[in-house]
Amino acid sequence: MAQTSTTLSGQKNHVADITGTDISISTSGSISATSTVLTGEGKLAVRDLVKFTGAGTNNNDTTFTVKEVISTTEFTVEETVSQSDDSDGTTTFTLDHVGFVTDKVKGDGYYSQPDGVHTVAYQVLNRNDSTDDFNGTVKMQGSLATTPTEDDWFDISGTTMQSDLSTTIASYNFTGNYVWVRAKTETTNSSGNSAMVTSILLNH
Repeated sequence: MAQTSTTLSGQKNHVADITGTDISISTSGSISATSTVLTGEGKLAVRDLVKFTGAGTNNNDTTFTVKEVISTTEFTVEETVSQSDDSDGTTTFTLDHVGFVTDKVKGDGYYSQPDGVHTVAYQVLNRNDSTDDFNGTVKMQGSLATTPTEDDWFDISGTTMQSDLSTTIASYNFTGNYVWVRAKTETTNSSGNSAMVTSILLNH
């Protein structure tokens, strides 16, 4: 089989914190608001990683993956929501964008290729301004499941790029008969810092 080149991600920017007294989370897996815009241009999108914080959210102190956008004021998440936090119009909740995962792509294990060799290249944003450069990690994840859920993904050793605000490009080789692979980016950028990823490219 010929080598396959795949763009896992193009440019992706960090989304500023979204805060409102009308935001709520439900055990059905829905995060919604009555008027605060949550999704759309410059806001959250499918496969973004978010944390939900505010009064009474201790049991939901986890990272959620956006599964489906219902409207500009509602989306669902992949993970189980342990408790509902319904806004009463006075409690302020915040959605903190902490990264994203890419679409899954077929790994060598999907094609039963014997070598399992993959190469990934990351390019992160550095705007030559320490106040708006990417700060975080990019890594590869694999799954051996035919139809993976979030619980089926694991980090692939030796593929993590830790941005030091100066290194912008890195590449890694990794070997394994993964059925599916994807990239995961996690950021510690402040809400005013929009820099994240320029591109993530995969060859196998």
